[in-house]
Amino acid sequence: MSRPLAFAGSPIDRADHIRADPDRLAALMDWRARLLKLDGLDPVLSPEGTLEWGTLADAAPDSDLVFLGLAAGKACFAEVPARQGGSTGPANPRLWAAMAALDPGELATYGGARSLVDWHARHRFCAQCGSATRLAKGGWQRTCTNDDCKADHFPRVDPVTIMLVEHQGNLLLGRQPRFPPRRFSALAGFVEPGESIEDAVAREIMEEAGVVVRDVTYVASQPWPFPSSLMIGCHSHADRAELTIDTTELDEARWFTRAEVELAMTGSEDAAFIAPPPHAVAHHLLKWWLEQ
Repeated sequence: MSRPLAFAGSPIDRADHIRADPDRLAALMDWRARLLKLDGLDPVLSPEGTLEWGTLADAAPDSDLVFLGLAAGKACFAEVPARQGGSTGPANPRLWAAMAALDPGELATYGGARSLVDWHARHRFCAQCGSATRLAKGGWQRTCTNDDCKADHFPRVDPVTIMLVEHQGNLLLGRQPRFPPRRFSALAGFVEPGESIEDAVAREIMEEAGVVVRDVTYVASQPWPFPSSLMIGCHSHADRAELTIDTTELDEARWFTRAEVELAMTGSEDAAFIAPPPHAVAHHLLKWWLEQ
């Protein structure tokens, strides 16, 4: 990739050797520690358009604090909201505006913190016995408080394949019902239990567009904190162009020529479609394809 992917490349050292040591972690929770300020799950920006940081004194009494890691020698934390708040997805225009103001490193820091505190806010009870859980390992684990259970739970990441399909120099793109008018993007879907990445790519394309693909290759991945996915970008080839579209998943799917993709990526009003936004890995996949 010729440019950093959004939400990837955080400059924070996650310092597993510290979060696994309660005494060392407690020693870092002093006046020098930094607290990432969040409005629910949304970032709080300084007047300069950077992430706003405070001290641990800014946290609510008895709130759960997750250890994000070390930056410039200082311990960095984020507070788990008392209840779910803030925007739940990337469709919020205010959230997009805030994210656009952040440099790549800060955006990655925010994305990781958002996924982590959101997981804690939604996993306060044990999935095994239903008892309350408590934060452990600096926030990278929750442990059941039931002495007869004591199950450990860990922040989850959901793998999602997002893939380009090529046939005789043309590219298959689709429109989901939630997309803005005229926007097309790469087809995508969650990896299911028992599947490899290649299996998931082939199944999703067959299910959504009725196309058999071969020669699946990996291109790039992107953490996507809405709420906590790993987008796995792939490329594949199809031998036939006929489509059978699953209208419960897609409003439309069609093949686009290289010239049409090039025009869309310039943002031209005369383009056949609107390309995915720069924050999305699909945008980078299209750019990668044009550069090959």
